[in-house]
Amino acid sequence: MAITAELIKYKEKNAISLTAGKYSAIIAPFLGSNIIKMTDNENDVSFFRNDESLSIEELKQSAEVYGFPTLFYPNRLRDGILKASDATYTFPIVDKEGNNALHGFLHKREHSVVDVRVEGSSAVARTEYVYNSKDPFFETFPVSFKAEYTFKLSEEGMYYEFTITNTSDKQLPYGVCNHTTINGPFTKDGDPFDTRMFVTIGDKWPLNQRNLPTCDFISLDNHDRQYLTGSMIPVKHIINNDVYNCETYDVDGLPFRGAIMTDLKTGIEIRYEVDDNFKFWVIWNDGGEKGYFCPEPSTWMIDAPNLPLPGEESGYEELDPGKSKTVRERIFSLKK
Repeated sequence: MAITAELIKYKEKNAISLTAGKYSAIIAPFLGSNIIKMTDNENDVSFFRNDESLSIEELKQSAEVYGFPTLFYPNRLRDGILKASDATYTFPIVDKEGNNALHGFLHKREHSVVDVRVEGSSAVARTEYVYNSKDPFFETFPVSFKAEYTFKLSEEGMYYEFTITNTSDKQLPYGVCNHTTINGPFTKDGDPFDTRMFVTIGDKWPLNQRNLPTCDFISLDNHDRQYLTGSMIPVKHIINNDVYNCETYDVDGLPFRGAIMTDLKTGIEIRYEVDDNFKFWVIWNDGGEKGYFCPEPSTWMIDAPNLPLPGEESGYEELDPGKSKTVRERIFSLKK
């Protein structure tokens, strides 16, 4: 099995190339440590939305809708407000229509490469971003932290870890999401109408006109149940912020927490596993006609810091000074 890990140039920027067995991936430190490309070369699977024609600046303008971006903070904050236990912060309004802050800033920063190497049967890359007073956003949010990313590509797919460490003397609100952009279709000659998706959803969270939670659970309808039966076609119709609790179910006799995308014609699947820190799903497809969809796992609910709910329900939590937290995910393909 060929295993390589090396620095390359991507549009004149430093990037990381990993190969292991049938898989290859390109990671972009210049774009928030985004996996901007991942392929299964045996089965002609292209996992994530990618557009080679875009410039670096164009990618940065829409960094959350390409590749595999990590968002800190995820989703929306009502009126830009983030209420922590020891302070209240006001973020810039990005969602003008809803008057909300949106997606944070970490996925657009240029990160540092820490290590690129082959370790046993894996191609490994580590990157980081140190957030402190040198960042232009620090005047708005003066809570320093360190973000660390680990990518391990092997014949079992891509293993991903993301760690946040509070390096300040304040409480650090903690919320993480991956705005995962899956191609639909994801096979070379696939048909969008042959694409199906299964997601381990639980209770549904209704949203108001500003796409903020009303905090009233509602029963799953026929549309929602398509996620549980694996019959959801995730493109060619509008999926606009379907929001649910994230659960664990048995798949092939084993516990599974995540999403499974299937190409009916070939039987090829993309499996996307997340750990128990991810408590919610937000599912969205940008109008349904752009050839991609986003099963987004999140550790906190939309607007979690401002919801009138305990942290056990909203997912809101804080890291004490010096404390760290890590989330883990895996994405791979198989042919049934």
